[in-house]
Amino acid sequence: MHNNGALPPEQGAGGTVGGIGVDHAFLALERELAVFLRRARAASGELAREVHPELESAAYGLLMRLEDAGPQRATDLAGFVGVGKATMSRQLRALEGLGLVTRTPDPADGRAFLVELTEEGRSRFSAVRVARRARYARRLAAWERNEVAELARLLHRLNAEQEAEDPGQAARAAQEAGDSGQAARAARE
Repeated sequence: MHNNGALPPEQGAGGTVGGIGVDHAFLALERELAVFLRRARAASGELAREVHPELESAAYGLLMRLEDAGPQRATDLAGFVGVGKATMSRQLRALEGLGLVTRTPDPADGRAFLVELTEEGRSRFSAVRVARRARYARRLAAWERNEVAELARLLHRLNAEQEAEDPGQAARAAQEAGDSGQAARAARE
């Protein structure tokens, strides 16, 4: 059972578990991140289904990227998400089939295409994003604004350090988490 993030009284800054030296702060961090990520994966699936009942959960992050960054080449999207061209092509075909994205010739390179949200895709995604932010606001209503900003700052720092170590891994995590980076930027403003 989850314990609201508090360390049990027997856990201090250090100690042993089973005779092995353990920093209990890092154990608590690992536990809380695991719970957070499990919930984020479940929420990603729910959000995707809110956009369209047939939408895969991984596609929510693609829609977020297109909303935030505008039209993108498929290769750029694949790099951002950290998947291969074949996987990206399959995901984009599915999104096109649902009427959420369209491909148009890239004016800078007639051989390439730009992927962008359709009006339907933008409308559906925006409605879900607004509802998601309202849920965040309700869940964190008891928090002071500076606490929300501090959480966003710390998450941004963690994400930036992970991206510096492994850019592909950070992009995949960003996709799984949805628009937490956007939320972090908004909270800092």
